Amino acid sequence: MTPTLVSRRPIWPALLVLAVLVLLPLGRSSELPLACAGVAALVLLAQRRIDLRDSAPRLALTLFACYWLPALLSGFAAVEPGKTWSTVAVTLRFLPFALFAVWALRDSATWSALTKAVAVIVAFWLLDAYVQMATGYSLGGAAEKERVSGIFGAGNLKLGPVLATLSPFVLLGARARFGLRGLAFAFLLLATPILLAGSRAAWLAYAVVCVLIAWHETRNPRRFVAVLVAFAIGFGAIGALAWHDSIRFDARIERSLLALHGTEGAVDEASAGRLSIWRTALAMSAAHPLTGVGVRGFRYAYPHYAATNDRFVDTASDTGASHAHQIVLEVLSETGIIGLVFWIAGVWLALRGWWRADAAARSRALAPGLGLVAMCFPINTHLAFYSAWWGLLFWWLLALYCAALGAREDTPN
Repeated sequence: MTPTLVSRRPIWPALLVLAVLVLLPLGRSSELPLACAGVAALVLLAQRRIDLRDSAPRLALTLFACYWLPALLSGFAAVEPGKTWSTVAVTLRFLPFALFAVWALRDSATWSALTKAVAVIVAFWLLDAYVQMATGYSLGGAAEKERVSGIFGAGNLKLGPVLATLSPFVLLGARARFGLRGLAFAFLLLATPILLAGSRAAWLAYAVVCVLIAWHETRNPRRFVAVLVAFAIGFGAIGALAWHDSIRFDARIERSLLALHGTEGAVDEASAGRLSIWRTALAMSAAHPLTGVGVRGFRYAYPHYAATNDRFVDTASDTGASHAHQIVLEVLSETGIIGLVFWIAGVWLALRGWWRADAAARSRALAPGLGLVAMCFPINTHLAFYSAWWGLLFWWLLALYCAALGAREDTPN
């Protein structure tokens, strides 16, 4: 790409995409740049500046279809039609945003700056978390009594899952800038707040990222095992120190160790009641096998399928747990077998896009791709993918992934 082309191209589209991430800790504020990007996409489509036949917009369209069509179909037999149909309507906003993102990031030359900017944003959140660990306070206020909550605040305990999901940007950025020592330092820098944030799902998600990056760096079984051992030692050392010095971390470990008692009740308590929720999700899936109970209808169907004296049933409101806390069970219980087939097709399409891409495109897509793997790794617990907040982060990463695979040099304005 020539310097002239770079200098003439505005940077506001990329900044608008980044603004969604910057405002993510501030409740629904991130919806504003999302909406602006969506409106801009509609204008660009009307001006024919977004070509839906190009690979990146086409991939975004097909992945959105795999996400949205199950929600649409689940509405026809939903247990709470109003909630399901409103969710179907509001999730439409992710499509124009994704199309805008693939247009905004269509130039390969923008990607180095973009990934560095994401790493800097996450590093700032890390610094804020360390300040809270030292003082008890951060930009998000006072820490939650059992967890480091960081910039997201004690009423919104998402620091751990978000840091684990976005950790590839920091890890790969440190590797590119400072080499293996930088990668090792970034690993330790991320590990402490992720552990103290208290989300065991985040611990596993971060471990998945580390394992995949270890394989990416080594591509050799012996070296791979050696790096994994080093990672395990690092995790173990940080965990031991945290267990000894942190009341927050100690409480999470003590709860986890209840599973060693071996009884069903102990395992359920160790999993914070997840076994009860998963059994209820399976019962819902069996009763509504084709299209589920409807997206976001889980809490309304829950009391009708829960066991007697289930802790999550609220008899006053006749509702239960808000979601299945596991991606496969969420899809099965809320969108049925049809939804699961669509989601599996989406995974295949995303992987096919990776397989067909050249080395440069794969390098660009590696960080968002690893973030998506961490987010969706099925042997874990999860936040709700059809919710407004987690769904937004999910589609922000998906949009970056599609844009990375489709970015080209010397694209027209």
